[in-house]
Parts: sequence; structure tokens; C-alpha cells
Amino acid sequence: MDIYLAAVIMLGALAISDIIVGVSNDAVNFLNSSIGSKVASRYMIFMIASFGLIAGVTFSKGMMEVARKGIFHPEFFTMPDLITIFLAVMLTDIILLDLFNSFGLPTSTTVSIVFELLGAAVAMSVIKVIKTGDGLSGIMKYINSGKALTIIFGILLSVVVAFITGAVIQFFSRLLFTFDFKKRVKRYGALWGGIALSAIMYFILIKGAKGSTFITKDNLSWIKSNTMLIFFVSFVISAIILQILMLLTRINILKIIVLIGTFALAMAFAANDLVNFIGVPLAGLSAYKASAGLADPLNGTMSELQKATSSHTILLILAGIIMAITLWYSRKARTVTKTELNLGRQEEGLERFGSSPLSRSVVRFFTSASDSLKKFIPDFVLTGMNSRFAEVKETSDSDESEKPSFDLIRASVNLMVASVLISIATSMKLPLSTTYVTFMVAMGTSFSDRAWGRESAVYRVAGVFTVIGGWFVTAILAFSVAGTFAFIMYYLKLPGVIIIVLLGALAIYKNHHLHTSREKEAKGYDIFNLKKVKNEKYAIGITFEHTGYFLKNVAEILNRGFEGMRKENRAELRSCKRDSKRIQTESNIITANIFKTLRLLQRSDPKYSADYSQTISALQGIADCETDIIRRAFNHIDNNHKGLLNVQLTELDELKELIIDTLENASEAMIDKDKKSLEKIKKNEKLIKKHIDKIDTNQISRIKDDSSKTRLSILFYGFTRDLRRIGTHTIKLISLFRNSF
Repeated sequence: MDIYLAAVIMLGALAISDIIVGVSNDAVNFLNSSIGSKVASRYMIFMIASFGLIAGVTFSKGMMEVARKGIFHPEFFTMPDLITIFLAVMLTDIILLDLFNSFGLPTSTTVSIVFELLGAAVAMSVIKVIKTGDGLSGIMKYINSGKALTIIFGILLSVVVAFITGAVIQFFSRLLFTFDFKKRVKRYGALWGGIALSAIMYFILIKGAKGSTFITKDNLSWIKSNTMLIFFVSFVISAIILQILMLLTRINILKIIVLIGTFALAMAFAANDLVNFIGVPLAGLSAYKASAGLADPLNGTMSELQKATSSHTILLILAGIIMAITLWYSRKARTVTKTELNLGRQEEGLERFGSSPLSRSVVRFFTSASDSLKKFIPDFVLTGMNSRFAEVKETSDSDESEKPSFDLIRASVNLMVASVLISIATSMKLPLSTTYVTFMVAMGTSFSDRAWGRESAVYRVAGVFTVIGGWFVTAILAFSVAGTFAFIMYYLKLPGVIIIVLLGALAIYKNHHLHTSREKEAKGYDIFNLKKVKNEKYAIGITFEHTGYFLKNVAEILNRGFEGMRKENRAELRSCKRDSKRIQTESNIITANIFKTLRLLQRSDPKYSADYSQTISALQGIADCETDIIRRAFNHIDNNHKGLLNVQLTELDELKELIIDTLENASEAMIDKDKKSLEKIKKNEKLIKKHIDKIDTNQISRIKDDSSKTRLSILFYGFTRDLRRIGTHTIKLISLFRNSF
């Protein structure tokens, strides 16, 4: 029995790790709206969410039954069987969630735990039917298929319900308040806020009370018989308080609603999702305690687990404290949050996800359907609706980094709708996926808010499909990996556990390095963000400074690329090919900054802004030519073609050195405002033209004497053409820079 006691202790240690990786992924569920709307400082938001987490864990008693008997029938398993299942589940969960955290993808901790329990239980059931000689149909005796299917169906249904509910409520909320909502909030914001807050009171404190560890049966009975009265009273009190606040103070009541909603959603999350992290370890503890009362502890079945469990209030509160601490210190939680904010933000900008054939097809379908529907709607109705959805353009100077991703109206709808849906599921003891609900509500509200415009829709839809696809991957991996782990641990015993733990530690170590490298890459882009738009002169100076860093990076990759071509180093060229994508991204960011600057210039000097806009074509030209050079070089070497002639390599090196010297001098001129660099560029411009004429003459001779075959000639001319264009575009940028300063 000592080894199983050690296993229970190990489950407890794994529970702490699981809370950390789980909250890192699920924090986006209740932080998304408050952080996205910048309703308060990060410190204030985290403080309110922390209190919500600690309060919510005391409402999770009812959910703990899911891990004990929700997926399988414990009376058909022995204590060693269950410990094996639980260890397989916890180890799988930690590895899987940490992987998704590293990529910044929100996944469902509920789906992962359900399918892990299902996979491990099925694996153990297969082992038992093989031993007893029963057919595979006997597996169903061990699995609580009815409950499992109900949970799975509820999770899938929540995706559709959450999106539609969020979209519909946001549509009518925006019609009511519009984007210029400050005046309208003063008129009927108190009534709207009263409905929202009373809904939270009803579903969080009343419906959730069924799972509370401290509310008595008599109190529950009274609440049940007076629900409508409580709802009405809370509505009246909330509306009156909000109205008084608006009349007597300058407090924005929408901020109050969002902050209360953040608390409520954090509370609902803890009540519903705590089972995902500590439900399995607590079930393991219960199994170990139950076996102590059996005559044969190792072979007796666990019928005791069918009974109601004790509250474990202290353990629940400790778990809530760990969740709160994780919220404050987890870097991966912020990475996951950025993904959802990127997909739901109101403004256009750099998109994290690329388009896909599926996303393009979906956007085309809905665009066509929308155009067809508009034919049946009167023009005055469409005009009225469009006026209600017209965004308010800010004309004052502002800090780009401080702009919210969306406004307080959408933030409050996100929080209230998600809180209500999750609390309904909690009251019904359904482990509804908070990730599915909050993510799809956020996507539904952003869809209704027309955040998915024609310029961004394909990328946003592709991102949504990527996240949803990750959910299916979660289910498949959770089921298969947990089942595999259960087999290994059952047959290999302690050595099997040690092997899996070591593999898990290695996977987490690799994930950590992956996340660190992705963070460094993201920080590398931060240097190109135009944060403060003070005035035209400032914006132009910063944009050219960013362009200087961009040119410096282009020079570095070109140098590596040609060196890889000379040495026929495929690995180096592959690395350059990856970095070329970064160059394209940097170019797009600077271009987006130029558009922001143009808005300022258009108000002061339209002609000047037209000259400045030429920077865009030069930037894009440099990025495209650099990408083309690296792509050509990699494909040539990757296909094992013969390398360039030595004389061709020598000529290209001479031209490349001139181009790189031009790029580096241009970079210094733009970053350091160095006039001497401008003089060097003038000299290089003449040398480049002279050298290209010489190269063309020599290459024609090589073609005539057949020393340069067709493939090599095409490659050579491709390189010289792109290098010449990079030089031309760089000199154009310097000309624009000189005119600007």
C-alpha cells in the first residue's frame, strides 16, 4: 500500500502543476474583456479576478463528482486500476496544456480532462476484458457512456449557442448604444446595467449556490422558491445604485459592470473548471481512503466512490490561492490572451494568422449571402442600421499602445453572456468548456460589431478555425495519449511511471524554450510599432528610424543567404527562408505605421503626404526582392542542382557587397541621422550601375560560349535583377528621407 500512498502524494503534486498550466491557458476566459477594453490598470484587473477565483472555488463541490463517477463506473475498478487511470490523466493533462500554452492557443481544459479520463478508462477497460475473456463489447459496462455523451454533446452545443447568443445580444446592444455610447449610457444605461448585474446575481450566486460548500439545504430551498423575487429586487437595487452614481459622480458605470463581470466570470470559471485541475487527485485520495476499509484493499472494487464526497473546503481554497498566484506570474497566460484579443480587436492591423482556402470560402459565402439578404431589406432600414454601427474616429493625439482592442459595451456583453452560460452549466453539473463559451461569445460579439471587415475577415476566420481545430486535436491527443500512458503504467509499473515523468519533463523543457523563442520574436516586432502619434514630424522620424532597422535586418539575411548559396548549405538557406517571413512582417508593420502617419499628414499637407506614401512601395519592393532571392537560392540547392560558376559567384559577391554596404549606410543614416552615410550611398549608386553593366556583358558572353547553362543563367539573372531593385528602392528611401529632414 505504501507505493499507492506515494502515488496519491504524486497526484497532489501533479495537481499543483496542472493548476499552473491550466490557469495559464484559461486565464484568457475571464481576462479577455477587461484587458481588451483596458477598463482599469492590469493590477486592478488581476486583483479583482483573484478574488473571483478564490470565491468561486467554494461553489465547485458539485462539479467534483464528474472526476469520480462522471465518465466511468468506479464499482467495476479496483483502487490500483483507478490510481493508474488518474496518474495517466494528470501527466497527459500537464504535457498537453503546456504545449498549447507555448503556442498561445486557447484550448479547453474541460475537453482535455474529459477525454483523458475517457481514454485512460477505456484502456483500463480493455485490459480487464482481455483478462476476463469478455468481448470488446464488454467495455461499455465500465464506461458511463450516457453521462460521457451528455458532457460531450453539451460542450459541442455550447460552441453554437455561445456564438449565436453573443452575436445577437451584441447586435441589439450596439443598436441601442452605438459606438458613440456616452450620451446614451446616461439615458438608459442604469436599466441596461441593472439587467446585466441582476443576471449575474441570479446565475452566479443563486444557480451556483447548488454546488456551494457552505449554503445549507434550507437556504437553497428558500432561494429556489423566491428566485423571481430575488431577481427583481436585485434588478431594482442595481439600477437605482447605477443611476445615483451617474447623477452624483463622474464614474463610468460601464467600467463597474465590466469589473463586476470580470469578478463574476473568474468566479464562474473557478466553480466550473476547478474539477479539471484537482478533481482527479481528490478522486485518487478518495479511492485510497475507501480501499483502507476493504478486506482486500488491492482487489476490492471502488463502489464507495458512487457516494457523495466530502467538501474538502480547505483544499479548494488552497487551490484557489494557487490559481490566483499563477494568474499574476504566468507569462504564458499573457501569450494566450494576446491570441484572443488579436482575433477580436476592432481596429485593423497586423494579423497573426494567414488566410486559408476554408476561411476564404466561408467569407465569400457569407458575403454573398449578406448581399442577397440586403436586396429584401428597405434602404432606409439599412441606412439607419449602418448609422448605428458607424464607428467614432478619434482625432486627438493618442498612444497606440493604450488604445483598447474594443469598447466597454462589447466588453460588458462578453462578460455577462459568458457568465450566464457558464453558470447555467455549473448549476446543471455539466463541465461546460469555459474556453469554448468565452471564446465563441467573444467571436460572436466581434462579428456583430463588424470587427471582421473585408480587409481582415479571412484572417480572423482562419484564426478561429485554427483555434477550433486545436480543440479537436486536444480531444484526440487527450484520449490517445492518456490511454497509451495507462497501458504503459499498468504493464511496466513503477519503471513505466518514471519513463513517462521523464518524457513529460523533457516535453515541458522543450515547450519552455519554444515559448521563450516565440516571445523574443514577438519582442523583436515591438521595435517597429508606432506607439505614440504626437505630430507629423515625430511620426515621420520614428517611421524612418524603424525603416533603418528593417534595412539592417535585410542586409544581414542577404549576407547569410548568399553565403549559404556559395557553400550550398541547405540548413542555412532554410533558416534564411524562415527569417524572410519576419522581414515581410516587419515591412507590413512599418506600412501600417505609414498609414497612421498619412492620416496626420493629410490634415496638414496633402502633397507632402503623397510624397511620403512612396515609402510603402519601396519597402514592399525590398521585402519582395529579398524573399525572392532567398527562395530561389533555397529551391536551387534543395533540388540538388549544380552550383553557380565561380566567376558568377565572384561577380555576385561584388554586387552583393555594394548592395549590403548601401543598405547598412542607409540604415545608419535613418537611425543615427548620419549625413556621412548619405555621401557613401551616392558613391555606391554609381558603382552599382557600373558593376551591373559589366555583369550583363560578361553573362552574355557566357551564354554565347555555353559555359552558363539555361538554369544557371535564369538563376543568375534573377539574383542580379533583385539585387538591382533592392539598391534602387533603398536609394529611393534615402531620397525620401533627405526630403523629410
